[in-house]
Amino acid sequence: MRERLRATHRWVVKIGSALITGDGKGLDRERLGQWVDQVADLMATGNEVVIVSSGAVAEGMKRMGWTRRPGSLHELQAAAAIGQMGLVQAWESCFQRRGLHTAQVLLTHDDLSDRRRYLNARSTLRALVGFGVIPVVNENDAVANEELRLGDNDTLAALVANLIEADLLVLLTDQQGLYDADPRANPGATLVSHAMAGDSALDGMAGDGGLLGRGGMQTKLRAARLAARSGSATVIAYGRTERVLQRLKDGEELGTLLTPSQGPDAARKRWLAGQLQAKGRLVLDAGAIRVLRESGRSLLAVGVKDVLGEFRRGEMVVCVGEDGREFARGLVNYGAGEARQIKGRPSSEIAQILGYVDEDELIHRDNLVLL
Repeated sequence: MRERLRATHRWVVKIGSALITGDGKGLDRERLGQWVDQVADLMATGNEVVIVSSGAVAEGMKRMGWTRRPGSLHELQAAAAIGQMGLVQAWESCFQRRGLHTAQVLLTHDDLSDRRRYLNARSTLRALVGFGVIPVVNENDAVANEELRLGDNDTLAALVANLIEADLLVLLTDQQGLYDADPRANPGATLVSHAMAGDSALDGMAGDGGLLGRGGMQTKLRAARLAARSGSATVIAYGRTERVLQRLKDGEELGTLLTPSQGPDAARKRWLAGQLQAKGRLVLDAGAIRVLRESGRSLLAVGVKDVLGEFRRGEMVVCVGEDGREFARGLVNYGAGEARQIKGRPSSEIAQILGYVDEDELIHRDNLVLL
């Protein structure tokens, strides 16, 4: 599996905050320059690279002389806005030294949840890498509402990998990778060299007191699974390893490699799977769940037992079983009020109940993705 990394062409490289800020002390420009050299060397051999960079808040705090991380959202947003200037400036100056151009790309949840904006962001990023420019991506923290934040740059990096159909997502962190147990408590803990991203055994390692949760690995596991939807493999590796990117490209066994278990989803379904904000929930009976899973059919109103939340036609909803477990999501053909009227009823009765029929299906199979 490692040998296959030699053939990868388009990479998304995410660098964690602890790495890029010297454990919160402000931008580590010396280390940043080393990553720039590695990226430049990759590009010299034909790779395309997008960087997802943390560190804006820490840099903003340093510039303002703050010793304690702000507690309120607007103060955090202000710190991010201040620090973003230094962060991008540092990337730009380092890449200019290698004769390469960078581009700042700030994304919000709305950019990735609105289909038109999603496609526009995709086109822009693909154009930039086609020009040989290195996009430096971050969440637009200065304007994102708390309820609509992507939340972490691991998730953002995975969504960017989906956007540009990357071959590889590299999550550089301050840990060696994913262990099968907490090495601080268990000297016999073993680094997981390779696993399938969807392997449920990885969840068992992320117990309440496990290494995954404490070390931020849980978000990285989620990110790997999200990236896998577009066929991207993920490597979680220690970012301070000498020449880490080149050594990964050469197939060296560094960190943890998480590979997709199946081929890429259709582009539209990748977009649906990446949506983080649902407008409502549809509670389905066991028969409807079985039909969706085994037959790949559309969701009909007859299989819906309850409708939760408020949503309009065309908005994204999640489908859950009666136990509350989410197993699918899709774009709904009827608003919440209409869905409540036709739930549990066959399609042949929709016209009689509503006075009209938009679609026979509540969610068409082309707009539905199983999780």
